[in-house]
Amino acid sequence: MTGVRLSIFPLAGALLFPEMHLPLHIFEPRYRALVSDAMARDRRIGMIQPSGEGETPDLYAVGCVGKIAEVEALDDGRYNLVLEGLSLFRVRRELTVSTVFRQVEADLIAPPEPDDLSIGRRASLEVESKRYAEAAGYQVDWDAVARLDDASLVNGIAQIAPFDVAAKQALLEAEGIEQRAELIIQLMQFFGRYGGEDRVTLQ
Repeated sequence: MTGVRLSIFPLAGALLFPEMHLPLHIFEPRYRALVSDAMARDRRIGMIQPSGEGETPDLYAVGCVGKIAEVEALDDGRYNLVLEGLSLFRVRRELTVSTVFRQVEADLIAPPEPDDLSIGRRASLEVESKRYAEAAGYQVDWDAVARLDDASLVNGIAQIAPFDVAAKQALLEAEGIEQRAELIIQLMQFFGRYGGEDRVTLQ
């Protein structure tokens, strides 16, 4: 069975989850070309993290397809856009293409069964999040946080927390929000114990 063809945007530290949103500022010529191409076709972009360095770094196997939900074309050719997550995908192979941006053949990953956090896990996540934010000096509207549903809370933290690339990838690939929440708690506890965002790592 043939996989789907995706134009990809490799960006370290940038996670997108299904039903979540990711704002992006596009300025590099190859990714401006990617956005122009996506707008002329199906508005889809595959967000994926590089696993290596260099001009064409190796890629992690799993990313997320995003649909351009909002776009602002600036006078100098740059774009501000918001991607809406559609589905996780697993790369089959990278394609040989003539475009300046990279493309892959990938399989879309079926979403896990919907699940909710246990009361204890939700409470632990909120407690650790407050400790983490205070240690890092972040200002957070905790009343607004308390009103989020479980998936929005867990995936929102996973998207914005300044963990390293390997840790972010582990969060993306976690099976369900219960497992993802537990991993977030562990990472935040590690941060609190050892201090310094550069020490939060799964490598």
